[in-house]
Amino acid sequence: MKRLTDMECQIEITNACVLQCANCTRFCGHHVKPYFMSREQVTAALQSLEKHPKLVGIMGGEPLLHPDFEWICEEARKYFPREQLGLWTGLPHNDRFLRYRTAIVETFYSIFINDHSRGDIYHAPLLVSAKSVYDKKYPDDPVKAEREMWNTIDACWVQNSWSKAINPKGAFFCEVAAAQSILYDGPEGWTVEKDWWTRSPRDYREQMEQWCPGCGAACSLKRRVSTDERDDISPDNLERLKAVGSRKVKHDLYQISDLQLVEHPEEMAKYKDTEWRNQVASRYGMFLTINSLRYWEPHLKPRWDPTAPKRVSLFEEIKAGVV
Repeated sequence: MKRLTDMECQIEITNACVLQCANCTRFCGHHVKPYFMSREQVTAALQSLEKHPKLVGIMGGEPLLHPDFEWICEEARKYFPREQLGLWTGLPHNDRFLRYRTAIVETFYSIFINDHSRGDIYHAPLLVSAKSVYDKKYPDDPVKAEREMWNTIDACWVQNSWSKAINPKGAFFCEVAAAQSILYDGPEGWTVEKDWWTRSPRDYREQMEQWCPGCGAACSLKRRVSTDERDDISPDNLERLKAVGSRKVKHDLYQISDLQLVEHPEEMAKYKDTEWRNQVASRYGMFLTINSLRYWEPHLKPRWDPTAPKRVSLFEEIKAGVV
């Protein structure tokens, strides 16, 4: 398990989204009612990360849906330099969000754009429980099933590659654990207070025991293209989702998993081209360059006029030296 001080941190300001992608890491589409962090919660989250050495991200759901998004940008700038702030967004197709373009560029040095419109974006089946997978693999040896499950969890790529997180339930060692706490209205995380993020891996055990056995991220399972919208669910998690009134379950947007491990799961993100991301950014009159953190830095397109006739892609204009 990775130390919290070596991880970025996501402030999950909402789980509302314009999409309901298959196997979403925030379980968008399941919630009966999405949340929006209050201004007080956002300020407390930012203050708790004082002297945090890594990137601080603003994320959702779709963060642009938060009614206080511009205020959140302004508040984030009070506590962190632009070089330490990041935004995870799909830049939705909606003219009412275009007014955020200046705030985005002024606030965030790093931006990760994914509108999930491509057919080569795959999501891991997080709602397939690791416990059910290994119980099926070793039906006659529960001790071995438990041991193999925890060995797999201890090497989970999500916790080793992604972020810790803060949401209305508190602070968590893993962003997917944080999302599960919201989904199931489960136990709260750590108190969002100064230095919560200095905990070591030995302090994760309670959260791990609560959330990791019910998650499939660490398991080598078949992935689903995100545009499918259906979730892969294990039978035990299906009952948990029914209990909380999951909207996706009510609308049959799921498939029961066969719980089979596979040797080579689909690659999650085959798209690495900057051109595609620039095409998405151009909707907001922005263009992107690779920054020192190897993320994309947003810039305003000069003389951008949202009412002007659509021309060739911004990326082509940049290559041609038009802008």
